[in-house]
Amino acid sequence: MRRPILIFALCFMVCAAASAATGRVIKVLPQFLDLKGRHAISPSLYDRDAYQALLRAHTNLVSGVRFAVQWKASGASADSLKLRVEVRGISHGELPPTIVLEQPVKPGFWFNHWASLPLTGADYKKIGEVTAWRATLWDGDKIIGEQKSFIW
Repeated sequence: MRRPILIFALCFMVCAAASAATGRVIKVLPQFLDLKGRHAISPSLYDRDAYQALLRAHTNLVSGVRFAVQWKASGASADSLKLRVEVRGISHGELPPTIVLEQPVKPGFWFNHWASLPLTGADYKKIGEVTAWRATLWDGDKIIGEQKSFIW
């Protein structure tokens, strides 16, 4: 009785190891950064949301945008995973300016992870106001997860 269970378990592990990488982008939170580079003053989610509303109303206090991305991947090698956020700004008669933010990430075992990609300085000034974004999770040259804004 033990031998068939052992053979089944070994076959399952071999099939799971041989499968291609899978992943997904679970959530993307674009958050304004203040002049000190903070997205919140305290760790409370309520305070963070209130501070984001304040920054949205007073754009002179904003120094950039941070994209907090929740992602999950399995079956990928640690060297080949990267998270990419493409950001579009306001167009002034021609095509809208686009900035690509990219960061290598390491896969975990079971749980999802958060990564943050900031858009500050000259790049933020070039974009102006963020009008659309797309977050993708890459394994080498293959997209394994994607989430985009409504306008993308």
